[in-house]
Amino acid sequence: MHRIKAFLFCVLLSYFVGSFNMTFGQWKPTGDKIKTKWADQLDPANVLNEYPRPLMVREHWKNLNGLWDYAITNKGAMAPINFSGKILVPFAVESSLSGVMEEVGGSKELWYQTSFEIPMDWKDQNILLHFGAVDWKADVWINDVQIGSHTGGYAPFNFDITPFLTTGIQLVKVKVWDPTNDGPQPRGKQVNDPEGIWYTPVTGIWQTVWLEPVPKKHIRNIITVPNVDTGTISITPDLEGASYGDIVEVSIFDEGALVSKARTRAGLEVVLPVKNAKLWSPETPYLYDMEVSIMSNSKEVDRVASYFGMRKISMKKDAFGIVRMQLNNRDYFQYGPLDQGWWPDGLYTAPTDEALKYDIVKTKELGFNMIRKHVKVEPARWYAHCDRLGILVWQDMPNGDKGPQWQNHDYFSGTEFTRSVESEAIYRSEWKEIMDYLYSVPSIVVWVPFNEAWGQFKTEEIAQWTKSYDPSRLVNAASGGNFYRTGDIVDLHNYPGPAMYLYDAQRVNVLGEYGGIGLAVENHLWKPDNNWGYIKFKNSKETTNQYIEYAEELKKLVKAGFSGAIYTQTTDVEGEVNGFMTYDRKLDKMNIKEVRKTNQEVIDIINK
Repeated sequence: MHRIKAFLFCVLLSYFVGSFNMTFGQWKPTGDKIKTKWADQLDPANVLNEYPRPLMVREHWKNLNGLWDYAITNKGAMAPINFSGKILVPFAVESSLSGVMEEVGGSKELWYQTSFEIPMDWKDQNILLHFGAVDWKADVWINDVQIGSHTGGYAPFNFDITPFLTTGIQLVKVKVWDPTNDGPQPRGKQVNDPEGIWYTPVTGIWQTVWLEPVPKKHIRNIITVPNVDTGTISITPDLEGASYGDIVEVSIFDEGALVSKARTRAGLEVVLPVKNAKLWSPETPYLYDMEVSIMSNSKEVDRVASYFGMRKISMKKDAFGIVRMQLNNRDYFQYGPLDQGWWPDGLYTAPTDEALKYDIVKTKELGFNMIRKHVKVEPARWYAHCDRLGILVWQDMPNGDKGPQWQNHDYFSGTEFTRSVESEAIYRSEWKEIMDYLYSVPSIVVWVPFNEAWGQFKTEEIAQWTKSYDPSRLVNAASGGNFYRTGDIVDLHNYPGPAMYLYDAQRVNVLGEYGGIGLAVENHLWKPDNNWGYIKFKNSKETTNQYIEYAEELKKLVKAGFSGAIYTQTTDVEGEVNGFMTYDRKLDKMNIKEVRKTNQEVIDIINK
């Protein structure tokens, strides 16, 4: 009897060990490229488990990140019966942390499959399946029923999967197609053959996948717009299934104390007073807490927690007739790095939330008050970190369209890029989707529709639409691109040193990119050779001295009329070695204390 029990125990142990190995033992970072310290901390059973949507929080949710089945098939092929192996979601298939590190390309499609169970206490609720971001076209099946599609690589989307659920285990499949630079879609810095300032393709799921139970009547989104001048906050809830007689209740709190509260009919804007408001700024990033709920037949049916910051971005002529950017009605010089948001191990996706936050913390440590998020959009938690830490954000629209931009168009010619009807429609749709996603983020103060004429088209029309869609922020129509008298900002790029070769007396003038001082550090390089910077030095001291020399030149130009400046860049990225940090974030390449002192001197010219 004891032998039988021992035998059965061994069989069961073998089963569970085998099951564990099948689930977790197959994953490890792939390739021999450099990695961040956070790659070693990654647990495939517990991947990016922080709440993914800080601006609209509900109590219950379920993280679906982890090991999924994957396969790569020819475009248009049937769904695979047998999968190739495991991929760690949400890391793009080309990344080391995916455990795959394979290229897909426009002639192939990437398939995912996993299963999940619905918690028992979610009974009688609608179940939403959320995707933080998938690049680029995603088709989704639940229990072998196709439930929908989404195009766009940078904004979240979801499906109500309630009608398609069965008893017990549920099966989800996702098919992704991404043509990278062979398609008309926004793609940022991704190209099929990365070199110089262009980087590795990113295909597939690259942000958190999660489940959420919601009532049939629920809050889909919340749009908040602060008004510092009137001391009010405007809240517009976007509701699903609400009836005419339903009521929306909004409450605002200051460190737990009720500030103001109001009720209104569902579908109306709510405007609440915020008396003696504590203003949000990089120096004092104060955030108010907020609760929004739906009442139906005198019963609360849904409630979400949120936050907002009371801040105003504007522009005004100073005593010398120079148009200055203002923050909360005071002249405010904005100074920060060009931030690509790339990772050597995760590409578009930071290995952990601590890693995601790290670059922002480092930017503050360097003495900056702003980040230009360059032709990429981040997960919602990145913007929440900016809100809480206190850093202004200029948000780019990722560039796109077929082919390498510099070959298709001479962007110094003064003429615009010619897009197809399809390409224009994709751009407009995705830009609106990105703005909708980020509309209520306090730290975002500038929208940047185009960068350096990469796919720049109908500039005046796009800038005017952007301004009319969000009049509460400034619009930088084309950072370093073809210049039109539109938008709020004239943005010059000049490498390596700062220069003012154009000036507009009626708009804000900024230096949207400069610097790019290169320093290649052995054992911290993505590529062993052929690394690139606008100018290159051999050690940290020389690099720091050159940075300070450029800052001294910039000080003169700030007095002459610049209201903002952006240095290239936060970190090295692939073949670019012009970061304050190495690509693996393991080494600071300049003297941080000296850079901080110099940066503060530049900022204090205006922000005294």
